[in-house]
Amino acid sequence: MAEGWTRRLKSDVIEPYSAGIETHGLNENAVKVMAEADVDISGQRSKHVSEFKDTKFDYVITLCDHASQHCPFFPGKARILHFGFEDPPKLAQNAKTEQEALNCYRRVRDEIKAFVEKLPEVLENH
Repeated sequence: MAEGWTRRLKSDVIEPYSAGIETHGLNENAVKVMAEADVDISGQRSKHVSEFKDTKFDYVITLCDHASQHCPFFPGKARILHFGFEDPPKLAQNAKTEQEALNCYRRVRDEIKAFVEKLPEVLENH
């Protein structure tokens, strides 16, 4: 979701990459709630951080606590920052209805959007 929002809102100043320490494929509920916000992430794919081992980054931003604790070292001058968001699949795991599950994703989607709207200034002040 963060890559989708960043491409939509900040592509003029940020070239976003998204990867994880594990690949799981695109989450269908994330695709649905982003489409509701008119952001198509269906063409994105789940990538492992090792795909970017030779890429030079200015910033590496982790968005979940698990990634923050297990994120590999990135060589070079990349500044590594953590901005935590709850994990939508974990939030939705006990949902009783599909709408209740989607509401978990919507909340995190909107929190990520608010974060992306503050980029890149929030990085410089962190």
